[in-house]
Amino acid sequence: MKITLDLSKLVEDGRLTPAEAESLKALAAHETGSLGINILIAFGVVAVAAGTVALVPTPLTALALGAAVFAAGLAIVLRDLRPWRVLGQICLVIGALLFCGGVIAQGEGAFGSMLIVTAVLAVAAVAARSSLLTALAVLAASACLGARTGYEHASYSLAIFEPTLTIVLFSGLALAAYMASLRLPADYERIALMAARTSVVLVNFGFWVGSLWGDPLALLRGIDDSTYVRLTNIIVPPWVFSAGWAVALIAAGAWAAKVNRRWLVNTAAAFGAIHFYTQWFETLGATPASVLLGGLAMLGIALALWSFNRRAGAGKA
Repeated sequence: MKITLDLSKLVEDGRLTPAEAESLKALAAHETGSLGINILIAFGVVAVAAGTVALVPTPLTALALGAAVFAAGLAIVLRDLRPWRVLGQICLVIGALLFCGGVIAQGEGAFGSMLIVTAVLAVAAVAARSSLLTALAVLAASACLGARTGYEHASYSLAIFEPTLTIVLFSGLALAAYMASLRLPADYERIALMAARTSVVLVNFGFWVGSLWGDPLALLRGIDDSTYVRLTNIIVPPWVFSAGWAVALIAAGAWAAKVNRRWLVNTAAAFGAIHFYTQWFETLGATPASVLLGGLAMLGIALALWSFNRRAGAGKA
């Protein structure tokens, strides 16, 4: 467990002696030095990996190199070599990304390759007890439904091609992961909570896209293919997503406040603001009056959230 202490303040208040404060500083200096060495070596690992892939740019190179780097990182983490733990975590992430990139390139972005990537990241996350790899595994699962992001000059994009399936599947995953977290040891509880939180974010993305364009209930044939398979002739209209999103946000926020889950309260508030502004400006347009009223409403929401966080300062994150 990591904590932050203001040593000068504690000495002034008489809660630590100067000798105790110096002892803690010495321990921190040792940890800082180890962190610096870990980061320098990690940069070297990244450079070697990037250079090797650039010299031999084939999927098999990425697969082999990724597996080797991941194995090295996993050995460090599982042997609990604490001075090198940061390096181990960096190697795990780099190795997993290299390996998964090789799988995607070899499979040319097909549905099967994304399933393999999801499974590999999930197993790696559990083996390494890595929250970051857990989040990546959930995001890879969303890519199986065609979810993606993009960037062009000065603009970013988010694509959710199956809003309804995204909402249903990741709501179920979030619930299952949360229930599992209540019964798991601390290390795995953290992983389960990360899976639940990432799923909650994806559920909100599904609602957001659906509230703007609806859902024709069509499945992509593959993440690199623009053709669809229609499941039914029914088209879910945007207002269904808009109303459902509002109900889900209110219910989630109320439950989270009751059980003192601050992360979910803050997330519900953030996406509530996104939902409010999206529908507000889609309906009223960007006029001086709508901007003024929207800003006033948002200040009210921010004050309410600040008040909650202040009262729940000692609660669960």
